[in-house]
Amino acid sequence: MRGSPFDLGNASAYRAWRDAKLAAYPRSADELVVPLADPRQLTAAETAALADRCGRANMAIYSAPHLPAADKSLASELARQLGLTRLEGNYLADEDGLSSITPAGDEGTVRGDYIPYTHKPINWHTDGYYNALDRRILGMTLHCAQDAEAGGENALLDHEIAYIQLRDTDPDYVAALMQPDAMTIPARMDENDIARPAQSGPVFAVDPDQGFLYMRYTARTRSIVWKDDALTQCAVKALTEILAGSPYILSARLRPGMGLVCNNVLHTRSAFSDSPGRRRLLYRGRYYDRLDFAARGRGRG
Repeated sequence: MRGSPFDLGNASAYRAWRDAKLAAYPRSADELVVPLADPRQLTAAETAALADRCGRANMAIYSAPHLPAADKSLASELARQLGLTRLEGNYLADEDGLSSITPAGDEGTVRGDYIPYTHKPINWHTDGYYNALDRRILGMTLHCAQDAEAGGENALLDHEIAYIQLRDTDPDYVAALMQPDAMTIPARMDENDIARPAQSGPVFAVDPDQGFLYMRYTARTRSIVWKDDALTQCAVKALTEILAGSPYILSARLRPGMGLVCNNVLHTRSAFSDSPGRRRLLYRGRYYDRLDFAARGRGRG
C-alpha cells in the first residue's frame, strides 16, 4: 500500500485524497442520476456520465422510464457494458443469476425466511458480507421493475466516505477493523447440519493488486461476532454512530425503469407496503467484479 491514501502511515497522501473526495462527493441522490436512452446500448456520453458519478461516489443511478421496466435485459446488458460479468449465482437467484427481490409470503417459505424477500426494513450492509474472501462481492446492481405502494426507499453511503469519517475519528479504529478476524459470520445450519461455514474477515481491506478499498459489513446484531477486544468494540460503536447520522448519506427511491450500479456501497432499505396491483419488484445482481468503464468499447458513438 506504499503511496496509497489507505496506508495508515501516509498522512499526506490520505489528506490529499480525502479533501478531493469530500469536495466532489454528491450532496443529493439527484446528483447521481443519469438519464439513459437505452441501458442496453450506452453512448459514449452516457458512459462518461456514469463514470463521473461513480468516480465521485462509487455509485450511479440510471433512469430509463420510457422502456419496459420489467425487461431484465436492461440490467444485465448495462452491467456487461460496465465490466460486470462474473455474476454470483445463489440458490435463491433466478435461472439467469439475477435475484427477483419481492415479498415471498409467510415466514417458513424458502425466501420468506430471508428479510430481503419481506416487507421489513434492512439495516446498513454491503452485499455478500458473509462470503469467503475469494468470493468478494465488488459490484452490485439494483433495477426497479416496480416500486412499492409506500416506502421502500434506500439510504446509500459510499464506503470510502465511511472510511474517511472513521479514520478522522481515530485511525486506530480503522486499523482494528482491518484485522483479518475483525468480523465473523457464524456458520448457518440447515437440515444437513451446515449450509455455510463460519466466515471471518476484515471490515475494511485494500486490494493488493489494484489498490482499491472495499468493505464487508453488516449492522445486524444477531448472527455476527465481533472480535472481543476493546479497540475493535470501540471501532464498531464509532462506525455505528457514523451510519446513524452521517451528513453524506444519500436517500433515493427507485422508480420503475431506474436502477443503481455501484462498487458495493453501503445501503439500507426502509420498510414498505404493497397493494394488489402494485407489488415491489427489483432485480439484484451481485458481481465478483468492480465497475470498469474502460470495458465499454461497445457503445453507440
